[in-house]
Amino acid sequence: MYDNEEENWRLLTNEEIYASVKNPTITETIRLSRLRWFGHVQRMEENRIPKRVLYMNLGTTRLRGRPRNRWQDEVWEDGKIGGGEEWQEKVHNREEWKKLLRTARNRRILHMPME
Repeated sequence: MYDNEEENWRLLTNEEIYASVKNPTITETIRLSRLRWFGHVQRMEENRIPKRVLYMNLGTTRLRGRPRNRWQDEVWEDGKIGGGEEWQEKVHNREEWKKLLRTARNRRILHMPME
């Protein structure tokens, strides 16, 4: 990009590109999709296979060292980022859940890098 103030060419940062394009980042897309799927599964009946698998305990032990994040751990973190502490109450109301996801997408709340 040509910088008129400094009268030379410079490289754009990823943040500048994302801001100009206004498309969600891949991280944002993954987080929104994960939350959307979680909301869908939460509203299912208790005997449905996806809901049973979500809360299934395999009874295995983890390897030594730092434990890996589970899918649920990431969902909880994304939920807190996107909807504050009360995000779990909104999951059972489809319209409230859609509103929360729209707000997170429009405000680009979930664009923070994953740790």
